Amino acid sequence: MQKTTINPWPWSVGLGYNQGVVVSGQTRTLHCAGQTATDGAGQPQCPGDMAAQIGLCLDNLQAVLGQADMTLADVVRLTIYATDVDQLFQHYGVLAGRLGAAEAAPPTTVLGVTRLAVPGLMVEIEATAVS
Repeated sequence: MQKTTINPWPWSVGLGYNQGVVVSGQTRTLHCAGQTATDGAGQPQCPGDMAAQIGLCLDNLQAVLGQADMTLADVVRLTIYATDVDQLFQHYGVLAGRLGAAEAAPPTTVLGVTRLAVPGLMVEIEATAVS
């Protein structure tokens, strides 16, 4: 499998993401459900703490990836839903740090939403991974 990044404009690379990724060759694709700041029983955690919720979303995403023998390095697409986009960007370093450590810069879309499915949750991270 080969991944080729597509960046007709260089500005997004400085923000930690690529505009596109072409995946070619034989691959396995994992479409992950949106991961939130919940514990193993599905109970919301870290009320009112955006940074902690982002971290737990990523922990949960990594658990799903791990079950498929994948890592954050295999992620080729992220969609992030946040109830407060300004607050998300104040703590975006939590996400950027984890992706950077994995040498991952997947194309990413951030969407502001009125609320998530479970009250108290502030952020949800959805991913597609290939290996």
